[in-house]
Amino acid sequence: MARTRFVVAQLLRFAWLETRSCLFALAVFAGLAITKVVPLPIARYDAMLLYCVLVTVAFRLLRLETTREILVICGFHLIGLAFELVKVPLGSWAYPEPALTKLFGVPLYSGFLYAAVGSYVLAAWRLFDLRICGYRPVATAAVAVAIYVNLITHHWLPDLRWPLAALLVAVTWGAAVHFTVGEHRYRMPVALSFGLIGFFLWVAENVATYFGAWQYPHQLEVWRVVDPAKVTAWAMLISVAFVLVAAWRARTGQLRAPARTDLGQAVTPGQ
Repeated sequence: MARTRFVVAQLLRFAWLETRSCLFALAVFAGLAITKVVPLPIARYDAMLLYCVLVTVAFRLLRLETTREILVICGFHLIGLAFELVKVPLGSWAYPEPALTKLFGVPLYSGFLYAAVGSYVLAAWRLFDLRICGYRPVATAAVAVAIYVNLITHHWLPDLRWPLAALLVAVTWGAAVHFTVGEHRYRMPVALSFGLIGFFLWVAENVATYFGAWQYPHQLEVWRVVDPAKVTAWAMLISVAFVLVAAWRARTGQLRAPARTDLGQAVTPGQ
């Protein structure tokens, strides 16, 4: 019984930390839900852009994010916007509603959808006191860049998604994230963390498309579940966010610092 209570308590603590990590994403979802049902004096996408900017300012004023973290998140916004400017004109998905703040069919607020992912990774890193062992930064970064490029170039060149997925597993083999829940430290393989985050991003994508954040071709007439194959795409794409945040954490000395396991012994970098 005591063990069961401990497990339940830890799961609740974990869920609470995850919820706090997702605050920016939850705020974006709230904005999408509200603007879907509430009449607006301006176009919905324009309203979402203004709303997301205000949320970003509020997060800084409330000290939910630091100025440096917001600058890193802006990097995710720009990377995501560049991705959108390629994929949307090719018909991968669409933003059918009119707006003044659209560029080549892409509303500028869409960059905040990627910024929300960056915000989650940054917040989770801080709240879970995350550290990495066995991480190969150069090799992992090279594969992450190749994944990002392939997601764009596969429209004209051979799709290397599966070879790159295998390569991502190979370069992260033996690497693990150590994180804190309550008073205990836990360890998870990096590749597994990518897979789990990819699954929950796919769930979030279903919620976002239901609220009309964007639409895939098969959702233009009526909303349908997003293709489950997107789980793999998200699991691979999260490597880009991971590499960027890991590089920033390395500069602040918060990447490979020794961590404590659940049993209390020291875990040295690369172990």
